Amino acid sequence: MANPPLRLSGIFPPIPTPFGDSGEILFDRLEENLDRWNTEPISGYVVGGSNGEFPLLTIEERVEVVRRVRRRAAADRLVVAGSGMESTRGTSALTGMMAEAGADAAIVVTPGYYKGRMTSRALIAHYQTIADQSALPLILYNVPANTGVDLSAEAAIELSRHPQIIGMKDSAGDVVKLARIASESAEGFQVLAGSAGFFLAGLAVGAVGLVAALANVAATALDELLRAFRAGKLDQARAIQARLLEANSAVTSRYGVPGLKAAMDLIGMYGGPPRMPLLPLEVAERNLVHEALVHAGVLD
Repeated sequence: MANPPLRLSGIFPPIPTPFGDSGEILFDRLEENLDRWNTEPISGYVVGGSNGEFPLLTIEERVEVVRRVRRRAAADRLVVAGSGMESTRGTSALTGMMAEAGADAAIVVTPGYYKGRMTSRALIAHYQTIADQSALPLILYNVPANTGVDLSAEAAIELSRHPQIIGMKDSAGDVVKLARIASESAEGFQVLAGSAGFFLAGLAVGAVGLVAALANVAATALDELLRAFRAGKLDQARAIQARLLEANSAVTSRYGVPGLKAAMDLIGMYGGPPRMPLLPLEVAERNLVHEALVHAGVLD
């Protein structure tokens, strides 16, 4: 009997990788953070995504972080592992390693180094080949701000027909495109908003959940937004969305990973330094993150 498809509804923090001052991974700090996240209203973890600084980790580190998260994560939480590489062959190999490490699904970012040749035809062939070889269900990951490649709606809809491709995280912020993918994809294909900044808009056009940096520090507020939307309390959902906009900007477009790590330090979790060449925030920037978190109600 086939296993039931994974449900991707809900809130998924793309967790950062905790480093020490010399750039070493602090697995004890990772476990401390997971113990706190395990008490939050989330559906699972995205491990080794953009906020996990995956381009700055070795293959061995990427797999070991997933292995450690699987061991520490609450039993009812999904572990979604980032396994994207520039080559199709490399991505397939890493996806297999993530399955062995205990991941429930793999999230695969679009390759971008040869972005001029990453046509819809090339991306469809890339993802279909990986899916054909994968023991894990796959989630497409579109983040053109980082890769320079924007996976088209047509390509996503075509890929949704593959039985091993179960969803898509889209961070581009094109709500019209999200609506089209949600409405025209194969039955059961699940769309995830890729930023808390357009979470409510994404829900309104068919998204089932969220993978967003802000979920690391504001999961409760985001879950309240989701519950308000589902209950038809749109005024409440809009108020929460508006309150979170500045904080979301601080940990995404404005300051990125260093901003997220500063936010985690401010709420009493371990953020720590990013791995070079990323640099920590300066004092003035950190103060602005603090103000944004206070405005969002994340900090008193």
